[in-house]
Amino acid sequence: MRGLKFRRRRRRRRNTFRIEMLKPVAVWAGKIAVVCLFAFVFVWYFGQRVAVVGDSMSPILSNGDVTLVNRIVYDATAPKRGDIIVFKPKGNENSHYYIKRIIGLPGETVQILEGEIYIDGEKLEEDYGISEITDPGIAAEEIELAGDEFFVLGDDRENSEDSRMADVGAVKRSYIYGKVWFIVSPWEDFGLVRS
Repeated sequence: MRGLKFRRRRRRRRNTFRIEMLKPVAVWAGKIAVVCLFAFVFVWYFGQRVAVVGDSMSPILSNGDVTLVNRIVYDATAPKRGDIIVFKPKGNENSHYYIKRIIGLPGETVQILEGEIYIDGEKLEEDYGISEITDPGIAAEEIELAGDEFFVLGDDRENSEDSRMADVGAVKRSYIYGKVWFIVSPWEDFGLVRS
């Protein structure tokens, strides 16, 4: 009888020892899982890489620059005039991503007259380095944006395929992939994007 009690006590001690040994392992595994989850969320929402195609955003972005896109910012706030966004024109999944600057906001009327942009009849003053507009495209006539549409232009207005062209047109909110916030390469341009 005494031997049976002794064996039970020994088994309990062994099981307790095993449980005590597993606690630190479980704590470390939990920490590693949290870090992995955090890294996944960070990369998915803030670290999606998109390469610039063409020089339409020169001098801010150049052909071949690799940028990071913030995909969550527009879940918390609305896109603003001056934001540099990534989108697919007309929502075409087979197209490459376009990177342009928001000029017109939902509900506004946009028109380009004599190389100047007018929003709701008022001349738009822009403070970022841009080239002049010689071809207003479809914006020679007033364009009234719907409640979910944005008018976008490249900063190099002479070499940009943007909302002035019928095949791009106004960009619906649902077509916006995110906001460009960081340049990863080339190394000499590494850093935050100046809007």
